[in-house]
Amino acid sequence: MFNKLADSIRQKPVIGWVIFTVVMVAVFLLGLLAASITERRAEIATLHANKVIEITGINPKSDEWGINYPREYNTWLKTKEMNFKSKHLGNMPEDVLEGRPEMVVLWAGYAFARDYSAPRGHMHAIEDVSHTLRTGTPGDGINDMQPATCWTCKSPDVPRMMHEVGITEFYKQPWSEFGAEIVNPIGCADCHDPKTMHLTITRPGLIEAFQRQGRDITQATPQEMRSLVCAQCHVEYYFKGDDKYLTFPWDGGMTVEAMEAYYDNAEYADWTHSLSRTPMLKAQHPDYEIFLLGTHAKRGLSCADCHMPYVSEGGIKYSNHQIMSPLKNISSTCQTCHRDTEDNLRNYVYEYQDKALEIRDRVEKELSKAHIMAKTAWDKGVVETKMKDALKLIRQAQWRWDFAVASHGASFHAPVETQRILAHSLDRSMLAQLELQKILFSLGVTDFTMPDISSKAKAQEYIGLDMKKLRSEKDQWIKTTIPAWLEKARAEGKYTMN
Repeated sequence: MFNKLADSIRQKPVIGWVIFTVVMVAVFLLGLLAASITERRAEIATLHANKVIEITGINPKSDEWGINYPREYNTWLKTKEMNFKSKHLGNMPEDVLEGRPEMVVLWAGYAFARDYSAPRGHMHAIEDVSHTLRTGTPGDGINDMQPATCWTCKSPDVPRMMHEVGITEFYKQPWSEFGAEIVNPIGCADCHDPKTMHLTITRPGLIEAFQRQGRDITQATPQEMRSLVCAQCHVEYYFKGDDKYLTFPWDGGMTVEAMEAYYDNAEYADWTHSLSRTPMLKAQHPDYEIFLLGTHAKRGLSCADCHMPYVSEGGIKYSNHQIMSPLKNISSTCQTCHRDTEDNLRNYVYEYQDKALEIRDRVEKELSKAHIMAKTAWDKGVVETKMKDALKLIRQAQWRWDFAVASHGASFHAPVETQRILAHSLDRSMLAQLELQKILFSLGVTDFTMPDISSKAKAQEYIGLDMKKLRSEKDQWIKTTIPAWLEKARAEGKYTMN
């Protein structure tokens, strides 16, 4: 073969020059590749070898971590932005009760009936939990509505305080007890080991849930950890016992039915509904549990793959820490796997959401009607034993509704499962109404009329909330107490952000 090539070159010297040129170009390109690899390795090595400051212990101040990791820090700062709106929510402030007033009736007797707003970015976590009416107005003569457990997912100051005072002691304190301690919003120390920067679990609830299932969370793979650090908070949980110990109800499984069975066996209720007198369950935000039942999780994707897409900058590849809807930047999220247009991909998501929310809206109307029918029966003097079946159906219906709607992104994460859960909720809502119609008929009530709950204000007035008083007290408290908390934290060096 080489003899033939040599003969060809002697006959046509231009062939030799072509071969020479191709070889030289190939060598040049290989040299560029080698230099690039060397440069990238040098950049990465520099990151680890030339840290500006040493992060030790539980350091909740993300601005100090940002000195060593400015790329990640600068994207994390963007969680403060409120400039994205999709067809259904986004990262802007939005009063959910205003748009869906039936929810006020569904949560009658519970703090969520006072105030429920759409979630914003992680930078707003402390502000949102402090300003909401759900945490009450601590002060002289006014009891705290919530325990310190409500701080658990809001700040890297939480593991610091758990280390200082003990886990149980932390949970059982009044919420306002740690107002001057829990001041830094969700940040670096919530998910990263300061020495290695590896992902780590900082909340005991998840570790304890794994242990009760006979699983060792330390054996999780790096890819699994990219979801588990989110699962520290984006899950269903409840406050167990007098100590209000944060507990995941996963002992019998992580489906809506398995967790319902857990609560039923424990005879647990978050509150008794003030209208229907039903012992109720309040779902928190079972994002992780529903995500596991969807197609993306089953194909090995993690939460971070879509909500924290990778960014390349020179020789550095890092995760974008502006954790938010993937619809904000489809080219870096969905299109890394799906070869389709942005408009098509966005519309696929909207189609999933629209179908689920159509059922959701119907449930909210029928379930609120069931609660009010039950109230009518009580007002007419029904015997308690006759209400047992109807109240059980109301409890089951609302648990399923809440499980689906409290989960951020459920209608996309697992659209089939979400619609199944909502369909079962609607079924039980209608069955509850049938039971209550029989009861009302036996009490001589043949003409049931729904009250006017067409707005948030009307619904809150109907269930007996004095919103003017609640809002006035809270506003005054926000003006006086929160600034004092921050001033104390700054004076003690526990809070340094502007």
